This record gives sequence, C-alpha cells and structure tokens, in this order.
Amino acid sequence: MSENQNTLSGGVSVHEIKSTIEHHLSGLLKNCDSKTAVGMAMQESVLGQGKRIRPLMMMLIAHDLGYPGEKKTLLDLACAVEMIHSASLILDDIPCMDNADMRRGKPTIHKKYGESVAILAAIGLLTKAFAQVSAVSGLNGEQKARVVGELANAVGEQGLVLGQFRDLAGVGHTQNINDITATNDLKTGVLFIAMLQVIALAASASDATHQRLSAFATDFGQLFQLLDDLSDSHFTTGKDRNKDAGKPTLVNVLGRERVCDLVYHHFHSANEHLAAVCVAGQETRQFIHAWLTLTLAGEKPAMKSA
Repeated sequence: MSENQNTLSGGVSVHEIKSTIEHHLSGLLKNCDSKTAVGMAMQESVLGQGKRIRPLMMMLIAHDLGYPGEKKTLLDLACAVEMIHSASLILDDIPCMDNADMRRGKPTIHKKYGESVAILAAIGLLTKAFAQVSAVSGLNGEQKARVVGELANAVGEQGLVLGQFRDLAGVGHTQNINDITATNDLKTGVLFIAMLQVIALAASASDATHQRLSAFATDFGQLFQLLDDLSDSHFTTGKDRNKDAGKPTLVNVLGRERVCDLVYHHFHSANEHLAAVCVAGQETRQFIHAWLTLTLAGEKPAMKSA
C-alpha cells in the first residue's frame, strides 16, 4: 500500500501494525537454529517480504470488534497463522506439487535448500505455530483448545490438504464452476475462516458475529484466490508466471473480465458482512478497499468508494 493509505481514518497505522508483526515474527523465530539448513529455511520462508495480509486482517478485525485483551495475545495468534501460511507455501512450491522456482521474488525454499529440507522446514513451522498457540497468554484452556481445533481443521484433510489435492487432481481435466469454487474455498478460504474464528474466540464474540465473520471470510477467500489467478501471467508478483496453464481456474474457464466482475461481487458481499459486526471501527473495511483498489489497478479502473 502507498504511504497515503497507511493511516486509516480511525488513526490506525497499517505500517506500524505490519512493523510490529514483523518484529514479533522475528522474535518468535530467533530460536530456530540458524546454523542448520532447516532453521535457516524456516526463518527465510517466514521473514521474507510477505504482504502479511492474514495477520494484518486479524489485528484490524480485533480492533474493529473492540477486543479488550492484551495486544501480545493477538500478535501471538496472528503470527502463528502466518507461520502456518508460510508452511503451506513451502509445500505448495515443491516439485511434486506446483514445482515453482520463485516465491516473493526469490528462489523457493526447495530450490535453495533442497526438497528434503523444505519439507522438514514446513513441518517445523506447523508444529511451532501450534506450540505457539498452546502457550499463548490471555486465553483460557477452553479457548486455546478451540483455537487449536479451528486451525488444525483448516490445515488438515478437510481443509488446505484437500484443497491442494483437488488442485493437483484437476490439472488437465474439465471442471464446472461449482467444482472450481469449492476448490478455491479449500485452498484459500478455510484459513481465512479459521483465523477470524480465532479472533472471534479471543474477543468472546457472539454466535452471530462468528457466523458473519465466517461468511465474510468465505467471500474474501474467493476474491483473494481470484486475484491470485488473475495475476498468474504478471511479471510483478514475484512468483513463476503462467503456472496455472492447464489448471481449471475460473480465469481459464470464464475469462478475465468475468472474473473481475466476480471479484467485485465478492468484495461487496464481504463488505456487507463486515459492516454488520465491526461496530467499534471500520479500519478493516478501509484496509481491504485500499488493498483491493491497488491490486485491481492493472485489471480494471480503481474501485468506486464502498
């Protein structure tokens, strides 16, 4: 985001939040043995130049829900989610999966350290993330158990694992729109849903808020994946280009213009869900609007004010 988008109308500084997240991640990973390839791979995969969309959204939504607890609790949870996300990227990139050479403008972990180290680093990050959640302060035992359950289900065989399997199995096969949308939910949406349920648990939110946040995350996960698919042919993503060739993505099935329309649809639906629950502030809505406007600048004219 540009400098003039860093401070939201409520006085919340996205730049400061992101800097705090980066500092916290560094602290959590400093105990990784940097003398071993696995430790270096873990640090490099997490501490690279990521957008930090997930932890940023967790911090902003907690603010907008009026979260009354300690900031460190939120940071521990947000950084655990970022470690899970980084582990999934390492696994997505290895040769038997997407076989990617570049990630965030640099060689992928397996290209630099080897496939065996990449797999071990991913396992290390996953276990470190769950250990972090189990030790987090500010949550009681029941809350911790539910947080672990939410994240484990998002990663497991009914979440990211199934999404990646469906993505690989779909290569070279014709799929309908519903099948592709279901895969997108599993590849991307489930972790967004889980992380916002985690924040709702930490904030002791109502059942209605849990449901609204789940609906928001479903829409946001769809638009996030659609934007990723749109960017597949771009040089500016820091990833390999045209990796989706032969995959049944909505861009390949419907075309870019129709997918841009779907992005707008999911954005407006997500915006409505957020507006219904974020009574203490609207910083998350503003952040998403600014981020999406910037991301879509090369696809369509900047979005109209929501």
